[in-house]
Amino acid sequence: MKFNFSFAAIVFAVSSVALPVRADNIQHTSQLLATKQCPSCDLRNAGFVLSDLKGADLQGADLSYANLSRADLTGANLMGANLTGTSLNGANLMGAILVGANLTGTDLRGAYLVNANLAGTDLRMAYVEGTYGIPDYAGTPENFHAWGAIEAQNGNYRAAIDRYNTAITLNPQFAPAYLGRGLALFRLGNYGAAERDAKVASALFEVQKNPSGVEAAKNFAEVIEVARQPMNQGGGSNIGNVITGIGSLLLRFLF
Repeated sequence: MKFNFSFAAIVFAVSSVALPVRADNIQHTSQLLATKQCPSCDLRNAGFVLSDLKGADLQGADLSYANLSRADLTGANLMGANLTGTSLNGANLMGAILVGANLTGTDLRGAYLVNANLAGTDLRMAYVEGTYGIPDYAGTPENFHAWGAIEAQNGNYRAAIDRYNTAITLNPQFAPAYLGRGLALFRLGNYGAAERDAKVASALFEVQKNPSGVEAAKNFAEVIEVARQPMNQGGGSNIGNVITGIGSLLLRFLF
């Protein structure tokens, strides 16, 4: 019993010492909401859901694990901010400055990034499903291809096509992006465009001496042909197997 009492006393003492840190956080939270000026502030775990933070100065602020879901951060200065684990789900970041910000584990799903400055940031560890307006320079062809695959796996085929289009813009010889885009087009019922992408992917894989890629692209072309068959010619009975095979083809070239 003496040990338990001593342990409880220690925990209480440590908690008491930590209270001023929390008070500073509250002070900075109030400062931001009142003035929109809070550079280098301690805003860890703070809540700003749906807040109007247009043009806010948050340069160098620590916003780790804060909740800014659906906040309006249009034109906000987040240069060098720590956004580790921060929720920016559905936030408006149009024109925001995110130069050098830490985006590790940042939830950017559904966020609006049109004209945002993401120079010096790394989106590879962020969640970008449904994120709108990711600039071309914010990732490699491999990154955009992987993001497209994630969108496709979640049934967001149009968003997947946008990601694959960016990968192809960055590297017109990136065969897996054509295959991924073709699969997304196929799921949207655009068999003609899907077939064209399958042929391009096959030709590129052949030039690049990638036999498994050539085989996958050719198998996909056959899948499209089967899907085009009228139901009374057996096409319908094979559609289930065809669609099942699409997922494995997509994962094959995820990286």
